[in-house]
Amino acid sequence: MAASELYTKRARVWIPDAEEVWKSAELNKDYKNGDASLQLMLEDGTNIEHKLDPKTKNLPYLRNPDILVGENDLTALSYLHEPAVLHNLKVRFMDSKLIYTYCGIVLVAINPYETLGIYGSDIINAYSGQNMGDMDPHIFAVAEEAYKQMARDERNQSIIVSGESGAGKTVSAKYAMRYFATVSGSTSEANVEQKVLASNPIMEAIGNAKTTRNDNSSRFGKYIEIGFDTRYRIIGANMRTYLLEKSRVVFQADEERNYHIFYQLCASSHLPEFKMLKLSSANDFLYTRQGRSPVIDGVDDTKELSSTRKAFTLLGINESNQMGLFQVLAAILHLGNVEIKDRDSDSSVIPPNNGHLTAFCDLVGVTYQDMSQWLCHRKLKTATETYIKTLPRLQATNARDALSKHIYAKLFNWIVEHVNKALITNFKQHSFIGVLDIYGFETFEINSFEQFCINYANEKLQQQFNMHVFKLEQEEYMKEQIPWTLIDFYDNQPCINLIEAKMGILDLLDEECKMPKGSDDSWAQKLYNTHLKTCSLFEKPRMSNRAFIIQHFADKVEYQCDGFLEKNKDTVNEEQINVLKASKFPLLVELFHDGEKAISPTGQVPGTGGRTRLSIKPEKGREKSSKEHKKTVGCQFRNSLQMLMETLNATTPHYVRCIKPNDFKLAFSFDPKRAVQQLRACGVLETIRISAAGFPSRWTYQEFFSRYRVLMKQKDVLPDKRLTCRNVLEHLVQDQDKYQFGKTKIFFRAGQVAYLEKLRAEKLRAACIRIQKTIRCWLARKKYLRKRSAAVTIQRFTRGYQARCLAKFMRRTQAATTIQKYQRMCVEKKRYRQKQAAALVMQTILRAYMARQKYRALLRESKVVIIQKRVRGWLARCWYKRCLVSLVYLQCCFRRMKARRELKKLKIEARSVEHFKKLNKGMENKIMQLQRKLDEQNKENRLVNERLVGLENTYTTESERMRGELSRLRGAEEDAKNKGHQVTSLLEELEKLRKELSSTQKEKKTIEDWAQTYRSEMEKMVSELKDQNGSLKKEKDDLNRLIQEQSQQMTEKMARAILEETQQLKTDLNEERSRYQNLLTEHLRLEEKYDDLKEEMVSSNVSKPGHRRTDSTHSSNGSEYTYNSECTELEDGSRATEDVTRGIDTSLTLKLQKRLTELEQEKQSLRNELENKEDQFQRARARDDVEFKKARGAELEYESLKRQELESENKKLRHDLKEIRQSLVGNAATGAGAPGSPAYKVVLEQLNASCEELEVRKEEVLILRSQLVSQKEAMHHKETMTEPSVYVEDVSKLKDAGELKQAYVGLKDTNRSPRFTRKPLEVSDLLSRLRSAAPDFHKLNEDGELWLVNQGLKETIRLLEHQLQTQRRGYDSEVESLRGELQNVKEENNRQQQLLAQNLQLPPEARIEASLQHEITRLTNENLELLAEDPTASREARVIILRRMVDLMEQLEKQDRTIRKLKKQLKVYSKRIGEMGAGQTEGQTSPGQMVDEPIHPVNIPRREKDFQGMLEYNKEDELKLVKNLILELKPRGVAVNLIPGLPAYILFMCLRHADYVNDDQKVRTLLTSTINSIKKILKKRGDDFETVSFWLSNTCRFLHCLKQYSGDEAFMKHNSQRQNEHCLSNFDLAEYRQVISDLAIQIYQQLIKCMENILQPMIVSGMLEHETIQGVSGVKPTGLRKRTSSIADEGTYTLDSILRQLSAFHSTMCQHGTDPELIKQVVKQQFYIIGAVTLNNLLLRKDMCSWSKGMQIRYNVSQLEEWLRDKGLMTFGAKETLEPLIQAAQLLQVKKKTDEDADAICSMCLGLTTAQIVKVLNLYTPVNEFEERVSVSFIRTIQTRLRDRCESPQLLMDTKMIYPVTFPFSPSSLALETIQIPSSLNLGFLTRV
Repeated sequence: MAASELYTKRARVWIPDAEEVWKSAELNKDYKNGDASLQLMLEDGTNIEHKLDPKTKNLPYLRNPDILVGENDLTALSYLHEPAVLHNLKVRFMDSKLIYTYCGIVLVAINPYETLGIYGSDIINAYSGQNMGDMDPHIFAVAEEAYKQMARDERNQSIIVSGESGAGKTVSAKYAMRYFATVSGSTSEANVEQKVLASNPIMEAIGNAKTTRNDNSSRFGKYIEIGFDTRYRIIGANMRTYLLEKSRVVFQADEERNYHIFYQLCASSHLPEFKMLKLSSANDFLYTRQGRSPVIDGVDDTKELSSTRKAFTLLGINESNQMGLFQVLAAILHLGNVEIKDRDSDSSVIPPNNGHLTAFCDLVGVTYQDMSQWLCHRKLKTATETYIKTLPRLQATNARDALSKHIYAKLFNWIVEHVNKALITNFKQHSFIGVLDIYGFETFEINSFEQFCINYANEKLQQQFNMHVFKLEQEEYMKEQIPWTLIDFYDNQPCINLIEAKMGILDLLDEECKMPKGSDDSWAQKLYNTHLKTCSLFEKPRMSNRAFIIQHFADKVEYQCDGFLEKNKDTVNEEQINVLKASKFPLLVELFHDGEKAISPTGQVPGTGGRTRLSIKPEKGREKSSKEHKKTVGCQFRNSLQMLMETLNATTPHYVRCIKPNDFKLAFSFDPKRAVQQLRACGVLETIRISAAGFPSRWTYQEFFSRYRVLMKQKDVLPDKRLTCRNVLEHLVQDQDKYQFGKTKIFFRAGQVAYLEKLRAEKLRAACIRIQKTIRCWLARKKYLRKRSAAVTIQRFTRGYQARCLAKFMRRTQAATTIQKYQRMCVEKKRYRQKQAAALVMQTILRAYMARQKYRALLRESKVVIIQKRVRGWLARCWYKRCLVSLVYLQCCFRRMKARRELKKLKIEARSVEHFKKLNKGMENKIMQLQRKLDEQNKENRLVNERLVGLENTYTTESERMRGELSRLRGAEEDAKNKGHQVTSLLEELEKLRKELSSTQKEKKTIEDWAQTYRSEMEKMVSELKDQNGSLKKEKDDLNRLIQEQSQQMTEKMARAILEETQQLKTDLNEERSRYQNLLTEHLRLEEKYDDLKEEMVSSNVSKPGHRRTDSTHSSNGSEYTYNSECTELEDGSRATEDVTRGIDTSLTLKLQKRLTELEQEKQSLRNELENKEDQFQRARARDDVEFKKARGAELEYESLKRQELESENKKLRHDLKEIRQSLVGNAATGAGAPGSPAYKVVLEQLNASCEELEVRKEEVLILRSQLVSQKEAMHHKETMTEPSVYVEDVSKLKDAGELKQAYVGLKDTNRSPRFTRKPLEVSDLLSRLRSAAPDFHKLNEDGELWLVNQGLKETIRLLEHQLQTQRRGYDSEVESLRGELQNVKEENNRQQQLLAQNLQLPPEARIEASLQHEITRLTNENLELLAEDPTASREARVIILRRMVDLMEQLEKQDRTIRKLKKQLKVYSKRIGEMGAGQTEGQTSPGQMVDEPIHPVNIPRREKDFQGMLEYNKEDELKLVKNLILELKPRGVAVNLIPGLPAYILFMCLRHADYVNDDQKVRTLLTSTINSIKKILKKRGDDFETVSFWLSNTCRFLHCLKQYSGDEAFMKHNSQRQNEHCLSNFDLAEYRQVISDLAIQIYQQLIKCMENILQPMIVSGMLEHETIQGVSGVKPTGLRKRTSSIADEGTYTLDSILRQLSAFHSTMCQHGTDPELIKQVVKQQFYIIGAVTLNNLLLRKDMCSWSKGMQIRYNVSQLEEWLRDKGLMTFGAKETLEPLIQAAQLLQVKKKTDEDADAICSMCLGLTTAQIVKVLNLYTPVNEFEERVSVSFIRTIQTRLRDRCESPQLLMDTKMIYPVTFPFSPSSLALETIQIPSSLNLGFLTRV
């Protein structure tokens, strides 16, 4: 398209600017071809004229539309150029506070110089598993992409982090490693990360220094390889370093420092352990004071050293080695202070006894003479002789500095080597991710050899980067089948050739280094001669002959040649090295040891772990270590760089470019000049240029159709969207070279998207104008019609009002005229009369006035005469006075003249004593006069008068004394002067007294004023108190009213406080529940981890030939969930062994041969492990025997106590029977209970019933006795099974003594059945057999190995046969014992029948006593017999007897309760009989009928044959029960066809029967098997929602049954009478209820996890990306990092998908009979997950924060609420979990401009944190040009108003949070006796009881 189409009026462009680099401007008029300039207007309103270049005629860059500004990917911009990139980065960084931005495959990271909360574990979890383009740019997204590609493509990855010093490279690399450590999911990764992070303080201390640009600049590069195993878990790391800046050790520029470690040591020199180092301040050493900046602001070097030492300790470097390192570093400082002086022009000398050299020698353990000798001399070798040459002072100083650098480099390499040793593990590395933290392009005022190497490395990295970008572009075009045309991009291969090719700069440098008299000047001349005319990239400065310029890819750099040769050679005096090698200091000897490992070209030892191909071997022709330093540094660096490039080329690279926004470290401050400089240097602009050269903008057909549908007409829309897009583009863009059609995308050249956006905006603007025109017309007409109607109405009412007013006015006018007529007449009449009276009065007054005036004139004349007389007299007196004054004045003048003459005389006489005496007399007179005046003035103050009198007396006395002295000493002039001074002081004292007098008077007046004021105030106060008294009365009334109101308020406040306290208690309870359930989750996770480890151990042991076992050799505790018969396993195992023996063929042989070598290496370690496990088992067995003996002793004591209780109960029973007989005899005596009477019959029937009850109890005693016999056999088998019968495979799975003990106890519990009585192979025998074949492993050839395998199989067969025979013998012995036991039971049965017959012949009262006596006698005889035969068996028999006695005791207690019940019934019946008497009448009930009614409840215990809601099963059928009812049950069939909770009811009915028969072992094993089986089925099918929901429902139902039938009154009140009869009678299962409750919690959490896994992929797509309301939100252009499309393609989840899934969850739980309360909790958790995941993605996706997306979210939330309404689930809190998401959607839609909007947002967004609100506002992005961005000032206003909120700073919601679950008691109305068991469950072995 023509330029005139784009450069039109109001088009915005970028023009160059000196300050801001680029400045935005707007065209004032259209551009036409041929115009020489553009008329522009800047953003500040200034109009300028921009002249075009007359040669190129290049127009300024166009600016992107506002909707494209702030994009996540710079390649998404339509116009790709430098100002667009700079502006986009500035907007994101300054306005949105986003530091990360994509630029194609590059992540641009700007250092914010502020701690940001975007690196927490919640952010890591949010980015884990996401595609790189689906979330906002982040270092975690790059790390996730690398991790994902490593796992998916099986290819190693690299993350290349580069940038200037201080740009944040190290921090970015650290966060990438933290991400790998978190997502890898292993247990050791944290340790590896800690070690890697612990290496940071060390590497920073020895490799970082302060520069002019950065206080902590890394002066070396490093490449860290993080190794992963086959499961992609971190197993280790390895670090390589590059180009340490050694010159910094001896020289630093101004405002720079040496390496931090030196200053840390100097700052810590006062510590006791550092006294031996002889250090002091850093300013005292040459190597640390040259930069004149020894201190960094805000850095404590002492604390930094402490951190460094802790890091050394963590990485395994002990204290001695640390002190050795510090000794070497201190020695370097002392060496730098060694002063070398000139001896003559060709030699130098070190002054004797140099303190620093002495300290150096003491620290490194060398002799002073040798070191001082070779610091000033060197040895030269020729072909024939060797001689020593002296060195000038300058060369000696350089040699000293070279030695310091060499020592430091050796020390650096040693530390790196030991760090790598700490990071390396023994696991085999499967793949790795490398993190390269390397220096960026550098240019300073003075650039030397270090900058040359750094820029050389960046040239290589930039070439690799360009090739990778070019390759990706080519792959994209080929995939889309777009014609590939070569793109012209900058190839820096010529620059690289200039540096590293033959006869290049490095080659010439090495050649000059080999020359005997080579110098920097000669090398520079060679460079000029070689490259100046042949290479355009090489230039010579105009004003220098010792520098050269290279045109790098980023900029031109001028290098100074001074020091290049010296730094490249890095020569060290060999004799100095030999002196150090002869040191007595072990660490220094280790640093310079000849036999050390070959170092890498960088001068460090590569790690032994990881990939061995990266290790470097010495060259064949290389000399020994004594000459290894002769290899130049340039050659070393070139080799290491080549190896790095090979590593990077063998991996998939990922690029992170760190940008330093300013040089002053200001937070979120952006300097465009510095940013552009770095963007040019790091290759970001080159990426943009490569993208812009092709087709940078790429749209899918669906996205293009959705975005630009407005540009199409209805007839242009075809069913085929691709064809539609083709037709529209051909119509809109005429030049077909501007776009290309791919298979799935449309490719646009730069600027085309902006042009399309312009057309779209114009179309939308025109549509908006049309809509506005129509709406405004409609609104104006509507307003006009409304006004017209209002005007007509107003006119009508106004005219009517005016007519009424006119008629009223006319009536009033006529009336007023009449009134005026009469009123005027009255007024005129009254006025006349008044005038007449006034005239008469005036005449009278006038006449009187004239008479008075005449009188006054006569009087005035008389007074004037008198006044004239007096005035004339006064004038005469005044003249006289003036004359008198004049005379007096003349006299004064004359007297003054005479006084002056007299004064002269007096001055002459002043010196005479006589004059002084006269003067004193005058003074006395004056004092007396003053005294009189004071007496007159001080009459009111007596105290002052007294003081004045005293002063007068004193003065008189002094005057007399002075007169005497004057008479005696007339010539003493000085005494007179002294007296004069005293007089002066007296005068001063007098003045002071006057002042005191005046102050006293003032005080008196003040007191009087105060008294007057006080009097007035008191009067006022009295009046005020009166007023207050009145007001207090009013206040009293008000207070009474307030008290009443406050009492009411306090009542309400207390009610609120109680409510809040209750709410707080509920919150605390929920938190406690949450903590407990989290602990259960952690416990379950540990159990699963333990099971996984056991399975891994089993699989590893089973796979080894030396320890392989079939299923028949497993112990019973080998698998927790083995439910098949052991005999069946034995037969199957035997058949399998026979099949293996017969099935050996060639393929098996080859496999065994292949694995034999590997297994030989593992055999020894497994043998050691087996022996350790055997020892652990023996120790555990010994401890268990001790515990068993203690337990047996406690049981015996308990049984003895129970026996005593039994005897006491027996006596009590006898006494009760005796009382019953006496009462019967007494009744018989009175006749009321005579034989034949009704009462006698009732009592007789009750006694007969009691006897029958006792017979039933006797039968139960027989049953208990048979159980005790079986327990005796079980005890025998238990003792047999306590022998060491655990096999090698099972023992190998048990890690410690605790597990052995647990397994041993479990073995005893599970092997009580007779079928477990076989004795397997002993462990010692098995070990001997395994060890017998071990010595032959290394001697057999291939045939011998086959023979060994055959022998092993035969040995296995023999072992199996031996076990089979052992089991058969055990089976035979079991059969014999069972036959003997059966015979004993028959005999016992006969004896019991005889006893029963005898008891029936006895009277009823003696039957119980006789039966008990017989039982005790029998037990005693058995005890004596057992004691005679075997004491051990006797003890066991006593234990069994005691247990039987306990059971009998329990039976007697039941009988006692029955007897008490019978006594109560007897009393009732006796009372009834007494009331009846003998006077029975006709029509009354007969006595026989009366007796029939109470007999029924007595016979209830005998109705056991009816079905009581119990299921009986044999103990050996327990495994089958669990298998059929739990493990193999299909939830779908049960849920659909049978009643909900049927398995729970069946299990509880089986448990009821075990409780009924009082079998505690059966109860325990049934509950344990049930719990373990449910756990197993959940572990096996835990990802199936139906299975987990089914067993959650059944577990809760089983728990409710245990509560409902527990017998507790709290639960029984919900039962029917029949249900209460089914309560458990013998066992309290409260503890098991808690265990089952914990199991239900675990199942609930598993259900939530399963549900979350199903919903997680749907939430983001359905809630955010899918357009539920079509056409509301448009698709914005995207860059290379393609986001997930928001258009609903096939397979994309929608909101309907989420609703269908929620409905499926709800219906499944309802079908399974889940409690409604539990369903509500599940749904609440579902909605929390939906809201949290949606909000988190919204906060991390800039493209989702728009007005239209807020509307979509609100609509989606309304659909979810509608779903809740349909299901009746609106009132339990699920909707409230979506409140943060609703508020975020509202925040996207509300106005965001004014302060009122800010107040509305603060009051609306209560469910969002401040960080979330600010994040949404920062991310808000307009989709169309009609929307506006949120201003920075508005965001600051929001932050200010939300500053006082107390909330968590966490940005994202915790998606893993699970609300604490509760299981409210829900009793079942279903009667147990009505439950029918379907045949489909295969439970025919259960018997209804």
